[in-house]
Amino acid sequence: MGTAFRFAGRSPLSEAEIQNVIAQACEILHEADRTFSLYKPESPLSQLARGETRVADCPPVVSEIWDACDEWEKRTDGWFSAMTPQNTFDPSGVVKTWAATRAAEYILQAGINDFTMNAGGDVWLSDDLSVDQDWRIGISKPISIASPDAGVLTVIDLKNTNFRAMATSGSAERGEHIWNPKAAGKEAPTDLVQVSVVAEDLVTADVWATAAFAAGQRGVALLNAAPGIEALFILANGDLAATDNFAQLFAK
Repeated sequence: MGTAFRFAGRSPLSEAEIQNVIAQACEILHEADRTFSLYKPESPLSQLARGETRVADCPPVVSEIWDACDEWEKRTDGWFSAMTPQNTFDPSGVVKTWAATRAAEYILQAGINDFTMNAGGDVWLSDDLSVDQDWRIGISKPISIASPDAGVLTVIDLKNTNFRAMATSGSAERGEHIWNPKAAGKEAPTDLVQVSVVAEDLVTADVWATAAFAAGQRGVALLNAAPGIEALFILANGDLAATDNFAQLFAK
């Protein structure tokens, strides 16, 4: 998927057992990449983008993700869209965290309950973390030409909350890869640099972060109206904005 995944935690299992569990979890990620990568010409999604196949002829999971993207487009009032400006299906705004969630669920089912997962900067926490520090998540400063050094902007603490995930979308590291689906030319938004969303699950956080970034400064009101999430915005001029109750998550 062009990024790194990291699992960290504690388990009574042996080292060999843990390595086997992590290897199987990573295979879930690799399989998702083989199916959905638009950078692999042989993938079903690349074939679909070239018009060489139909959704019905792809593995069933492609239809599942297609339907999930349609549902998220409705839930976000059209601000999340899996259709690119070139009118090809690109579900990357869902697939990475969907696959990451499946990998985390596999690890849980294998008996490892005390761990965190960093999926290319999107973070998920298990329900049974035994160390207070593990409930804390740092939000990075966006890298820019004016300030090329990365660092921590702030730290949030999800202990004693219903939140278990944070996802960040923006243009600072990957450039312009999110477009405004409601604009005539589906151009990239320019009034935000970064949006970090916390939610009960990773896919929800990821989709709303993408939708809010696509909406620009209207994303603050969009997320304030969405139940069960909070978010921190970094505007293009360096100012910060947030949903109404985000400040309650700041680590003491």
